[in-house]
Amino acid sequence: MTRVLVVDDEPQIVRALRINLRARAYDVATAQTGSQALEQAAHAPPDLVILDLGLPDMDGVEVIGGLRGWTDAPIIVLSGRADSSDKVEALDAGADDYVTKPFGMDELLARMRAVARRGVTETEQPRISLGDLVIDLAAKRVTRGRPGDEPGPEANIRLTPTEWHLLEVLLRHPGRLLTQRQLLSEVWGPGYAEATGNLRLYMAQLRRKLEPDPARPRWLITEPGMGYRFQPDPAAGR
Repeated sequence: MTRVLVVDDEPQIVRALRINLRARAYDVATAQTGSQALEQAAHAPPDLVILDLGLPDMDGVEVIGGLRGWTDAPIIVLSGRADSSDKVEALDAGADDYVTKPFGMDELLARMRAVARRGVTETEQPRISLGDLVIDLAAKRVTRGRPGDEPGPEANIRLTPTEWHLLEVLLRHPGRLLTQRQLLSEVWGPGYAEATGNLRLYMAQLRRKLEPDPARPRWLITEPGMGYRFQPDPAAGR
């Protein structure tokens, strides 16, 4: 049973989440302060954390930092702060996604399922299918055609090393919102953390090569003011 730690100081939200998550067979623990959350997590490590940023004793970003010191459990930030700078700060600290209050339970559950699938590795899923594309992470190759078919040379889609690196980082975190700073530091290096023009250019190039309609991307999604996410097809991994 998946253990979820809900951290929020609003009793009505905690109650609603507890009822809805337990109805879906989640094991739910709750905390109303940051210190309680860190203590609970150390005592019984959660599989997923839902965290409010506005806690009475410390900022939620501090809680994220405390958790990220020892656990990779997905963290979904749940907060009334709509400013994108707050979202970026939480994501840069190690959160996996951000849901703004008020929120719909269906959306939150979908985000939970998405971050739970984010730990894709070469040994678990060396090939990823996107429509009629097959992306082979081990061979570093993208081909067009049905899975199982032997692709001809004309089916290969050529990516530059930088395009491939950027795509690989996104694919290895399915459903996770990655900030511009995270992607730039990972792909180009720490000295390029502000080179957002590079990121926009290479994302546009990837979409032209991979998306059926680059103007309306299906898999490589922009979160305005924050970053990008790889959104797998709903049936992927079933």
